Amino acid sequence: MAENDGFGNNLVWLSVLVQRRYAQICADHDLTSVQATLLCAIKDQPRGMGELAQLLGVAKNALSGLVERIERRGLVQRETLQRDRRAVTLSTTALGEEIVGALYADVAKRMPEITSALPPDEQHQLADAVARITAAAHLTALPVPH
Repeated sequence: MAENDGFGNNLVWLSVLVQRRYAQICADHDLTSVQATLLCAIKDQPRGMGELAQLLGVAKNALSGLVERIERRGLVQRETLQRDRRAVTLSTTALGEEIVGALYADVAKRMPEITSALPPDEQHQLADAVARITAAAHLTALPVPH
């Protein structure tokens, strides 16, 4: 058996740990993981619905339902473009900005706790490796706290 035979399995379990922690942080801010990720995607700039569907990996009709739910909570607003009334962009409201800012701070503080079993130098190595992996996968299109 090769030394890294369990690497794929370990990555799967690491993703479970990450998703559980992220879901808990989101719940602490009264958001689902998908709602939080949507807010993060529009935190710094409005985005079109098609672009958001692609970024989030969801169908447009599923995105519409998601947007309706957080729009009712006053976290986002839709705007139609003057040049094309069919095109809709989504941006955060003041309340949405406040919540996503608090979420970012909490994610930055609590997510790294997953690596607490590692010594600090290995935590830094892992952080660098993860940054390279997400950059190579073009996942840096979503703003992520550092």
